[in-house]
Amino acid sequence: MSSAADLRTVLRHADFRKLFATRLSSQAADGMFQVALASYVFFSPERAGTASSAAATFAVLLLPYTVVGPFAGVLLDRWRRRQVLVGASIARAVIVGLVALIAWQDITGPVFYTGALVALSVNRFYLAALSASLPHVVERDELIMANSISVTGGSIAAMVGGGIGLGAGALGGAHGDPITMALAATAYLSSAVLATRMQRDLLGPDLIDAAPAVREAVKHVAAGLIDGTKHIWHKAPARNALAATTSLRFCYAMAALAAILLYRNHFNDPDADGDQAMAELGVVFGAGALGYFLAALLTPPVSGRIGKPKLIVWALVAAGVLGFAFGIPYTSPLVIAGSFVLGVTTQTVKICVDTIVQESITDAYRGRVFAVYDTVFNLAFVAAAGLGALAMPDSGKSYPLLVGVSIGYLVTAGLYWQSAFWRDERQDEGNENVMASSANSEAATEEARRI
Repeated sequence: MSSAADLRTVLRHADFRKLFATRLSSQAADGMFQVALASYVFFSPERAGTASSAAATFAVLLLPYTVVGPFAGVLLDRWRRRQVLVGASIARAVIVGLVALIAWQDITGPVFYTGALVALSVNRFYLAALSASLPHVVERDELIMANSISVTGGSIAAMVGGGIGLGAGALGGAHGDPITMALAATAYLSSAVLATRMQRDLLGPDLIDAAPAVREAVKHVAAGLIDGTKHIWHKAPARNALAATTSLRFCYAMAALAAILLYRNHFNDPDADGDQAMAELGVVFGAGALGYFLAALLTPPVSGRIGKPKLIVWALVAAGVLGFAFGIPYTSPLVIAGSFVLGVTTQTVKICVDTIVQESITDAYRGRVFAVYDTVFNLAFVAAAGLGALAMPDSGKSYPLLVGVSIGYLVTAGLYWQSAFWRDERQDEGNENVMASSANSEAATEEARRI
């Protein structure tokens, strides 16, 4: 069956269309809220765009994915997912509406950040519910196309929502950000209404009564994370690859934080309107996204020729050398070029590491291992943002930091090469010695028999 036929088949399902409409409204709201949040925290001319404010925003955006993710499935296997979609959307509408009221009064602080953190935590829970619900609205052999439509459509909706947020923020003047947040709250409420069109039990779970108690299930999740960590430690290829990508993620986060501050405070007037800085940053991260796309095309054939470990090493070396070369002049065109390079190298390593982990880990442990992987991956970003808040100037321009990040990439490449190749070579030499010794012993035994 052709892709066009697959698409028509999936879209014929009325329940899929209802679930998809719920997703589109929700992810458009996500785009609006996240743009408004970023603009309010460190792109607003009324407040300084400092390294600490940027780090705080990173933490608010990523901590929910780090903490909530491993535990979301526990509740989604106990509660009716259609009710989760309705309740989570209403909760986000209320919370984001309250955050908008706080922003209207030009207030930041613990209450503001807590509200944003809770809203994004609920959002992580909502997205997990969407993924778990999909098999209930399409046939098993239609899941690949259904996932493709859902993820791609959701991403486009988020980008459109972000564009609406930028427009509303520009038209709203001094209160543009809280107005955008209010629009996001309205879109969340629309998502809740759309979800009510589906039957209460449509999305599962199928065996609520057979599921363990929530408290007991949460204990199993925590124990599973510990088991996953232990399993990774005893699987050298997975352990080494995960360590390499965690280090790379840390370095990449430092570079991303520096780019945001450069465009906020160095390439643009810190006291000017932040719209220009946000537009220029869109180009920077667009270049990085183009690098991701190129990596997706190149990684499979290249890794097939030279092997995944070697490709990881070369990508890390390229990130260290080219990232430094493009970064040291501190000019906007070269920062854009550097973003493209880091997009290619970062995604190349990510693809290789994902594959190595999948190949190395016992199937029974894969879920727990990838939960650990996801948690560590995001924690590295948050940790880098925290260090950046302490060590990085508000302008984002720091030669020592640029050198440190480049050295970090190169040291990671060296350590990974040592763990992936040097030890393997010693292992091979040891095996050859054992085989040679065994052959000599067999020859001696045969000689003795002849005598």
